[in-house]
Amino acid sequence: MEYHNPVLLTESIDGLDIKPDGIYVDITFGGGGHSKEILNRLGKDGKLFGFDQDKDAQRNLIDDDRFVLIPENFRYIKRFLRFYGVLKVDGILGDLGVSSHQFNEAERGFSTRFDAELDMRMNQSDSLSAYRIVNKYDEEELSNILFNYGELRNARALAKQLVIAREESEIRTSFELKQALQQFLPKAKENKILAQIFQAIRIEVNQELEVLKEFLEQVPGLLNEGGRLSVISYHSLEDRLVKRFIQNGKFEGEPEKDFYGNFEVPLKRVGKMIVPTREEIKVNSRARSAKLRIAVKTK
Repeated sequence: MEYHNPVLLTESIDGLDIKPDGIYVDITFGGGGHSKEILNRLGKDGKLFGFDQDKDAQRNLIDDDRFVLIPENFRYIKRFLRFYGVLKVDGILGDLGVSSHQFNEAERGFSTRFDAELDMRMNQSDSLSAYRIVNKYDEEELSNILFNYGELRNARALAKQLVIAREESEIRTSFELKQALQQFLPKAKENKILAQIFQAIRIEVNQELEVLKEFLEQVPGLLNEGGRLSVISYHSLEDRLVKRFIQNGKFEGEPEKDFYGNFEVPLKRVGKMIVPTREEIKVNSRARSAKLRIAVKTK
């Protein structure tokens, strides 16, 4: 697929255990690859809702009476499904992170490969951009972002250097950002460190971890008993949240206990974590870091 090559396509849709007449949600519509496979497995009475806040993705609308595309952030999943009269669904799929299209469109500013304006907004209507973060956030805020979202041990030094550099001249493009931090980019590790820096800024721009938490907290209330959650993540921060929520029904602390002292967890893990095969990674390098976790609503 030109727009976005879907990762773990068969495995993630198999994980939904689709009922022909069921109601399903693809929270990250993108190029529509996963959605098309879901529709292939649905019968004439089935229904699929897709979410995507990116205007580029909204141009990939599938012409099918069983499909509805909702042009919103999936953090509002419950609210917008209710608008369509849907209170419960049989399965939810999420392919998190940045789409191939977003990485490959230079002007979007997601990739370290291109010299583009610092943007990184998944929703082009949002006011917060990478430019604003790099040039307006104070040193402590920058340090926290780079440490927490980029997992960079030298986050304080990086943040300090960014503040020094932008005092001389605004940092407007990805290459200017790279130049400002050049002393921290040894050739052997340059690409890896840059990827961590860009990831940290991108997560802050799009509030990705907050969005994921808000979404996951709504899942148990949305799924019918026996309904499935199938989520593909691409970095440890996302995967940790998904794994912990499936295990404990919360992100911190221990799960609640019932009257008899048994843990009450709304979701139950289905199988083990799934990663792409070597063959898929050869065809689609983006699959390299993908992890798929599947869960079922227990009661």
